[in-house]
Amino acid sequence: MKTFSFFAVRFAATLSATGLVVSLVAFQADDLFKSTTFTPTNSFTAGAEGPAVDKAGVLYAVNFSKEGTIGQVTPDGKASLFVELPAGSVGNGIRFNKQGDMFIADYPKHNILKVAKGSRQVTVFANEPRMNQPNDVAIDSKDRLYASDPNWKNNTGNLWRIDTDGKVTQLEANVGTTNGIEVSPDNKILYVNESIQRKVWAYDLSAAGTISNKRLLIEFPDFGMDGMRCDTKGNLYITRHGKGTVAKISPAGKLLQEIKLIGKKPSNIAFGGKDGRTAYVTLQDQGNIETFRVDTPGQEWTMRQK
Repeated sequence: MKTFSFFAVRFAATLSATGLVVSLVAFQADDLFKSTTFTPTNSFTAGAEGPAVDKAGVLYAVNFSKEGTIGQVTPDGKASLFVELPAGSVGNGIRFNKQGDMFIADYPKHNILKVAKGSRQVTVFANEPRMNQPNDVAIDSKDRLYASDPNWKNNTGNLWRIDTDGKVTQLEANVGTTNGIEVSPDNKILYVNESIQRKVWAYDLSAAGTISNKRLLIEFPDFGMDGMRCDTKGNLYITRHGKGTVAKISPAGKLLQEIKLIGKKPSNIAFGGKDGRTAYVTLQDQGNIETFRVDTPGQEWTMRQK
């Protein structure tokens, strides 16, 4: 929608009265929450997942062109291969710490992988054989990672914390099918969703990285859920797999809106752009990434600017 500045209209009218010819400039407002294609269809595989943006504004996602890879996409949408993971490894969630190191959930090998900033060498940061499959990951202000761990066959899941030294601690076992996971802007709440059960849970998160006081934030009557991220106001953006939308949920658990996508199977979301207000969504049915503008910057993007 085009809007005109009141000052510009008054200024143009004044100049016209003096006989000068001027052109009235229309100021284009942000076209919020309208999704468009960012990378070509099938530039990623059906396993497109784990979008994350580094401090330089480059977007990364897993399974670029083929399984077991990570692709990078420039802000103008040019995609290329970043790294190939070790044989047998396949990535899912990606997060960056304050130093710019990349961490990748490697679900077949029960690993959290690491690519140090400025490097393309993939190393094993943490390994936990008891995991079903590390899936999505979240990160707090102390650079601790939190991983969901679904067991799709049994419709159950676990939660884990991975400390900065690579130590792995189980936070909860045998809950629902854990998938999307995120830390609130004040680092006091851990959000976890369960895809099969269609529930989003909130836990109190202590300064030591322990969880307590589990309560239901919201429950959906249909379709699944996948990845989710917070903005700086604490709103959760949740990908609705199969519905083709991203649900925006308030910290109180109110559905604020649903953003319609082109594809139907969004798997995850991240925020970036020059102001942190550009959302990137991986689509598994399209094998690509879509993008739309939002009204509030993403929490993780803001944290990395400090």
